[in-house]
Amino acid sequence: MTKRTWYPKITVIGVAVLLAASIVRLSAHQSTNKPTSLSSDDIAGVVTSAKGPEAGVWVIAETNDLPTKFVKIVVTDDAGRYTLPQLPKANYQIWVRGYGLVDSQPVRSAPGKTRNLTVAIAPNPHATADY
Repeated sequence: MTKRTWYPKITVIGVAVLLAASIVRLSAHQSTNKPTSLSSDDIAGVVTSAKGPEAGVWVIAETNDLPTKFVKIVVTDDAGRYTLPQLPKANYQIWVRGYGLVDSQPVRSAPGKTRNLTVAIAPNPHATADY
């Protein structure tokens, strides 16, 4: 076979491989609004507002049920999901804080539970620094 017959075949195969790789990559990046995996000492969920999932906001868990006050803070991923891992057995108050958002009201939860949280957007750009 000559180079002239090989080049078109190699080009077609290369394009097919790139197309297949991009399809696999796109399907791997599709997110769901389901929380990440949950074990018996985790609390997980999704944070949403009127605009949809909230990425990059703090989810704060606090308890006074232990000998000393215990606080754990995590940040939501691009789909608004969070997991508060390896929590000691106790009752927790969980709330959300983020720039441009009104701090959410604390909700009660315990390890091993899924808790989706809703947060309100600050009423105007000037007020975003107040929350």
